[in-house]
Amino acid sequence: MAETNEVRGLTQEEIKAACGEPDASTEEFIFQQTMYRIKDPKKSLDFYTRILGMRLFKDLHFPEMKFSLYFLGFSPAQNIPGDDKERTYWCFTQKATLELTHNWGTENDPEMKYHTGNTDPRGFGHIGITVPDVDVACKRFEELGVEFVKKPNDGKMKGLAFVKDPDGYWIEILSANNMKGAF
Repeated sequence: MAETNEVRGLTQEEIKAACGEPDASTEEFIFQQTMYRIKDPKKSLDFYTRILGMRLFKDLHFPEMKFSLYFLGFSPAQNIPGDDKERTYWCFTQKATLELTHNWGTENDPEMKYHTGNTDPRGFGHIGITVPDVDVACKRFEELGVEFVKKPNDGKMKGLAFVKDPDGYWIEILSANNMKGAF
């Protein structure tokens, strides 16, 4: 019998066999954050708030170790507590936040670049942001001078885009409506 070197994804049976039922002890676990190292917090905070529409939930600074953390996400301003301790607790109960980590001084180093995972050796790929209308969002991004990796009608996968943040990290821009019809 000839051996094949067929390359394929998992079958539904293989997926089902690989996925276990979550243990009851994990019921209150949430996916809370993804962390990026950033070179210049002024540029990154502007990008994620003004361009992508996130809000700064909390910032933490560690002078003895010379770094700062900025936690961002999508929530109406009125949901963010004014009291600092309550705000900290609230921040760490939010789902899918973005933690930007700034090591002080990197903004002054012209040679400083972080590996985004999209060049060899490949690793981390991107985060995804769902928008109501990909074309409308991308038109605005284009007007704001955002760098595109892929525009909505480029390539084989239509109706989604990839943009870059100030450090070159990729962000997928997609619409649930487009995804529903595509798969």
